[in-house]
Amino acid sequence: MTPGHGSTVDGVLRRSARRTPARVAVEYGARSWTYEELDDAVSRAARLLLDQGLDRGDRVAAYGHNSDAYLIAFLACARAGLVHVPVNQNLTGDDLAYLVGQSGSALVLADPGLADRLPDGVRTLPLRDADGSLLAGLAATEPYDGPEPRSEDLVQLLYTSGTTALPKGAMMTHRALVHEYLSAITACDLSAGDRPVHSLPLYHSAQMHVFLLPYLAVGATNVILDAPDGDQLFDLIEQGRADSLFAPPTVWIGLADRPDFATRDLGGLRKAYYGASIMPVPVLERLRERLPKLAFYNCFGQSEIGPLATVLAPDEHKGRMDSCGRTVLFVDARVVDEEGKEVPDGTPGEIVYRSPQLCEGYWDKPEETEAAFRDGWFHSGDLAVRDAHGYFTIVDRVKDVINSGGVLVASRQVEDALYTHDGVAEAAVIGLPDERWIEAVTAVVVPRGEVTEAELLEHVREKLAHFKAPKRVLFVDELPRNASGKILKRELRDRFSL
Repeated sequence: MTPGHGSTVDGVLRRSARRTPARVAVEYGARSWTYEELDDAVSRAARLLLDQGLDRGDRVAAYGHNSDAYLIAFLACARAGLVHVPVNQNLTGDDLAYLVGQSGSALVLADPGLADRLPDGVRTLPLRDADGSLLAGLAATEPYDGPEPRSEDLVQLLYTSGTTALPKGAMMTHRALVHEYLSAITACDLSAGDRPVHSLPLYHSAQMHVFLLPYLAVGATNVILDAPDGDQLFDLIEQGRADSLFAPPTVWIGLADRPDFATRDLGGLRKAYYGASIMPVPVLERLRERLPKLAFYNCFGQSEIGPLATVLAPDEHKGRMDSCGRTVLFVDARVVDEEGKEVPDGTPGEIVYRSPQLCEGYWDKPEETEAAFRDGWFHSGDLAVRDAHGYFTIVDRVKDVINSGGVLVASRQVEDALYTHDGVAEAAVIGLPDERWIEAVTAVVVPRGEVTEAELLEHVREKLAHFKAPKRVLFVDELPRNASGKILKRELRDRFSL
């Protein structure tokens, strides 16, 4: 067996600790960790976990809110040769039991107040004490100095969002994630001098693997927040403690809609990253108008690829605001038809990937693995168009394309048209069963102020071909979303198909 040569997730931190031991690595609340202190805490936590009787390769679920303890626990699993299973802290009941059971987790690290949600008989260990301090006994535990994990070992099961079916655990190796970290560093221009704030859930791959771990790799000082609270974010920016922020479109929309967005001094924010779901072009234009010097990056991908696949850099937005950019350093992609043949540029098809960042398949799901990995390529399920310069534009999820009267309609184009109306706060376009049209293009809208169905229908018909315009507009108070901010169109279809 060949050695791993240090290409491991925990090795990323170890190297930074040796390079800049005294630099502050992480701030969370009143606590602060230098790189040397953080690396030592990870080694102690690794020993503490192995002292629970766990064996290398055992799965350890993490069921907690954002904190320095959550980060330490992940890196400790990596160092100890355990497989980390991040669990959405909002899950309860059958959804929670499914992830813990399907992963075969031997232990669940749970935050105070969450452990009682877990199924009976599940072995738990407090992720934090009731007062918010770190793992009990951490300081008194000797640092782990045993065998290092190998680069080909599994380090995490990243469960998919489950927007169309039960979540699947993408099996990520150390090697895959380390490749993804380098892709993120180069494509997103991450540097030690940046001051990133991490406010999205750390159980989600984008915040952890596109930003927090790559920023630890380059030696930046990272601020971790419990949640994307607008007051905290704006305060950190005004204080000069944050100049880099990642958020999905839902959060950016919320920040832009705040009354103080126009008055706070946000000039210190230099880098803005968006992703996890499609950003409506009108919203992006509004943000760029308010903060013209802010560099926007569109980051696109999915859990199975670590998750970063493409990036649209700040100087690439002009003329292609709806594009998700070009492939990152370690990703190869192409657009294919239903038979797997590459289609000409400008032709919609499914985007497929080949990359060392890819997962090894889905945990204990051989049929789903075989269906997704075909002919040496991973089939993403995303409908995309590639242009002659290598830029990709995501048209829709393959399963979300609407067959209206035999003509395929991409929901995103209709959604962008809706967002140009001032009375639309949020919108999702779905196809509902219809005797005449097969599927009727239907808009589900969260209104802003007073707006009628007739107004929106007329507005869209002025911008799009008649067959693309919605047949109906349904108004709701909010749209259902998963943890990453993606709209659950499956839930909307189930709800309104009745």
